Amino acid sequence: MRPSTFELIYNVVKQIPKGTVATYGQVASLAGNKRWGRVVGYALHANPDPAHIPCHRVVNREGAVSEAFAFGGGNRQVELLREEGVEVVDKKVDLEKYRWKQMTLEMLERE
Repeated sequence: MRPSTFELIYNVVKQIPKGTVATYGQVASLAGNKRWGRVVGYALHANPDPAHIPCHRVVNREGAVSEAFAFGGGNRQVELLREEGVEVVDKKVDLEKYRWKQMTLEMLERE
C-alpha cells in the first residue's frame, strides 16, 4: 500500500539532522510535490509522534519559526532549536548556515 501524503512528509522530517532546519517547501519537494508546502504545515500541526518526528526543525522560506508551533507556540520551537545548537535571532534562523543540505530536484535545476 502506498504511504499517505502525511506519512511521506513525516518520513522526510524524520531525516532532518539535529542542528539543521529545512523549509516547508524543501520538505514538500523531498516528499514528492513542491506544491505541498501548506500541506507540510498541516501535517506538522497534526504530528502524531513529536518525539520521533522533529517538526521544530521546519521553518518558513525566510527562516522564520512558526508563531503557531503546535507544541507550545513559537517560543517552544526556538527553545528546541537552540537546544540543538541552532542560532535563532528575532525568531529567524540563518538558512545559509543551518539549512539541511539535502538537495531537492528544484535546487539542482537552479544550479
